[in-house]
Amino acid sequence: MIITPKIVLRLALLMLVAVVVQLAFFSRISLLGASPNVLPVVVVCLGLLGGAVVGAVCGFAVGFLLDSALLQTLGVSSLVLLTAGYLAGRYRESFDVTSPLIAPALAGSLTLLASAGFAAVQLMLGVESPVSLLVLRELVMQAIFGLLLAFPVYPLVRRVLSPALVEDTPRRGRLPIPFRTA
Repeated sequence: MIITPKIVLRLALLMLVAVVVQLAFFSRISLLGASPNVLPVVVVCLGLLGGAVVGAVCGFAVGFLLDSALLQTLGVSSLVLLTAGYLAGRYRESFDVTSPLIAPALAGSLTLLASAGFAAVQLMLGVESPVSLLVLRELVMQAIFGLLLAFPVYPLVRRVLSPALVEDTPRRGRLPIPFRTA
C-alpha cells in the first residue's frame, strides 16, 4: 500500500465511520444472543490490504477510538485489535491472497481471537462479570458474524483504498517484446 496524505485521510475516515456504525447500529442488534462486531472485520481487511504495519496501526487507532467513545479502560480494545490487524497483515506478507474466501475465513477466525482476547484481558484486569458457557456461544456467534460481514466489507474497503493498492495500479507503457531467435 502506498501511503500518501490523501490515503491517510481515507483510512482515518474509514476507521471513524466503522466505529460510529458499530456503536450506532451493530451494537443494538442481537441475533441468537450475540451482537455482530464489525470492527475486527474492518481491521482484518485493512491488514490484508496494507500489511502488518498498516493493520497494527489501524487496529490500535480503531481500538483507541472505541475505548474513548465508550469511556472504558483505554488500551484493552487497542491491544486486541492491534493483534488482529498485525496477524492479518503478516498473513498477507507471507502468503498470496488468491482465493476470495481467504478474507472471510481470516475475518471469522481473527474475530474469534479478538473476542476471546478481549474477554481474557477484561478478566485479568479484574472486571466483574459472570462467566458461563454462554460466553462460548457468544464467541462462536461473533466469529460467524465476522465471517459473514467480511463478504460485503472487504470489497468495500478495497474499493475505498484502491488508489493506494500496489497490485491494483494499472501498468503503463508497452509490454516487452519477447526474445526471438533467428
